[in-house]
Amino acid sequence: MNGNTPYAGPGGDPQNEPDAELTPEQRRALRDSLARIAAQTREYLPDEYVVGAEIGSGHDGTRATVAVRPPAGNPVSAGFTPEFDEEESDLVPADERAEVAQGLAASAALQVKQAFQKRSDDPIAK
Repeated sequence: MNGNTPYAGPGGDPQNEPDAELTPEQRRALRDSLARIAAQTREYLPDEYVVGAEIGSGHDGTRATVAVRPPAGNPVSAGFTPEFDEEESDLVPADERAEVAQGLAASAALQVKQAFQKRSDDPIAK
């Protein structure tokens, strides 16, 4: 019968959903951190790469993800479960944002390289 209730989702009661745990200030801070990572990632890549970010719910609580869709190859993403600290005003420090952005950009570029290598190795393409 649980599947028939309006609260049959992953958390059961909507008041206990992971997103319900975020205060408006925390949600803003998380959105801001993701936007900064996405912007830094875009700086490393040409316009053909699509970069996006989203806040969602996972089995461990709120899940933050930044993803890149390269023009060829598979998408790449970096996700984390944020830990909010009352003393920290910046959810993800600048050095960590830079590291994530560089890693995503490098991974996305590698996807394109691998996709083109596969095409050049394909005997039908020759």
